Amino acid sequence: MPHLSLINKIRLCITIVALFQCHLIQQLNGAEPDKAILIEAKKIWDKAPHNAFTDLIRFKGEWYCVFREGKAHVSPDGALRILKSSDGKCWESAALVTSDKDDLRDAKISISPEGKLVLAGAGALHQPADIKHQTYIWYSDDGAKWSDAIPIGDPNYWIWRVVWNGKTSYGVGYKTVNPRGTRLYKSEDGKTFQTIVPEFGISGYANETAIHFEPNGTALCVIRRDGNPNDALLGKSLKPYTKWTWTSLGMYVGGPQMIKIPDGRYVVAGRDLKGGAKTKLWWLDPIKSELTEIIALPSGGDTSYPGLVYYNDELWISYYSSHEAKTSIYMARVKLPKK
Repeated sequence: MPHLSLINKIRLCITIVALFQCHLIQQLNGAEPDKAILIEAKKIWDKAPHNAFTDLIRFKGEWYCVFREGKAHVSPDGALRILKSSDGKCWESAALVTSDKDDLRDAKISISPEGKLVLAGAGALHQPADIKHQTYIWYSDDGAKWSDAIPIGDPNYWIWRVVWNGKTSYGVGYKTVNPRGTRLYKSEDGKTFQTIVPEFGISGYANETAIHFEPNGTALCVIRRDGNPNDALLGKSLKPYTKWTWTSLGMYVGGPQMIKIPDGRYVVAGRDLKGGAKTKLWWLDPIKSELTEIIALPSGGDTSYPGLVYYNDELWISYYSSHEAKTSIYMARVKLPKK
């Protein structure tokens, strides 16, 4: 009865496919509780000779990825590129913010309480000039047309990221000339920033930061520190954020970003130098001040400066890397293990 044999073969094939689909769904749903799953990591932009220093956000149902374009890691022609995507797969340029007097660097994007896109970055002024660096902020209703640059903070203090807590914005500025120092700024209007902590008092060269504000008012800050020691620190403070305690996280994190996902856990992303530069994700335990590695993204060489968005039960990560020769912009999606 050959027709029965054929039917059995078809049934067997259907069973195998069903089992494979079930296994895949279990993986994506966290059936392996201790492992994160890299769903995708792909290059989304490489049109400039050097593409780097990213950030990522969703705004009015659209994705926006921002970064610096230039001839090299440091070059006088640095400009801030804004990409837009409806699905996170196909990207197009929405704008390019340029300056004829600065190398614009380290774009960071956020949303103001009034519902505007906010772009922050620093300009390395073409020398000779009276100062070395100036931080700027720009505003946009649609990501395509941007306001003129508004200088914020003090000259030679690089406010690396502007973070909103209700209607108030905060940013840590690090001094780019000697003697080094790190201070905290606050703004009630997003344009005029005042110093509320003149000096954190951290030994070594503390600089790039990620800040998160809890609903109860607690602030957490991960800060990169270069020199000796060469590590990252976790800072904690309560309103009005004028007193901070700092604890070493025991490892180096370059270009840090931090996010709290819906189940209450904290994820930190940045550059790890151990065994060669990689862009990685870690769990942050704010009580123990500990980092535990989650996953290393496809990366290497000149890499890091991630942006983080948790969307549709996946962590989306923008970052840059030179592991495929040219320094380019990448987008990764990671399914995190269940709590």
